[in-house]
Amino acid sequence: MVPFSFAGHELCALPEAALYWPARRALIVADLHFEKASWFARWGQLLPPYDSLATLDALAALVARTDARELWCLGDSFHDSAGCERLPEAARVKLRALTGALEWTWITGNHDAALAEQAAIDHCGGRVLIEAEVDGLLLRHEADPGELRPELSGHFHPKLRIRARGRAVARRCFVASGTKLILPAFGALTGGLDVDHPEIVRAVGRGAQALVALEDRLLRFPIAA
Repeated sequence: MVPFSFAGHELCALPEAALYWPARRALIVADLHFEKASWFARWGQLLPPYDSLATLDALAALVARTDARELWCLGDSFHDSAGCERLPEAARVKLRALTGALEWTWITGNHDAALAEQAAIDHCGGRVLIEAEVDGLLLRHEADPGELRPELSGHFHPKLRIRARGRAVARRCFVASGTKLILPAFGALTGGLDVDHPEIVRAVGRGAQALVALEDRLLRFPIAA
């Protein structure tokens, strides 16, 4: 874990595309997109149906590694609002074990907004919120350009694409400004949006940086506005 300061809080960026908040023993992830493959299968596009299990295995490993007691999911945890109902039994058992062991909160996103109105999420445990304010930090799915309070969000699946030693390299990354911190997508079956995309720049404003977490250091790259 690589510690850094954001809005007066010490946070840790993890290479696995997650954030750890030591003071709360909280693990924060965004854009899990559980059951994305099964959603595409309904429309005739067949993908390997193991995305939910792969994401859950990675999440369980991080929970064990960090000894987290809280877990916050910043929206689009399911690829659609019925995703919880489609979870295979093995994935459901893994998820229920995690939500039963932690203080687990689902923040709704644009893909799974209806979870706040459905009882179906009870099959998966945890509580559902539209957004939350925790120790002075706002936790929501999509960054609000007009929000002046410090904010953690997801939604954009940011990726940094550079050329290194003559090769094109793409890495999931965080995007940070003085009051905005956008998390990369954690899900196993998620793409990414270039960090200098106009929508990301609009969300965070000028002077933002892409943060790439390695095991022993945090690489910072300025984002052209």
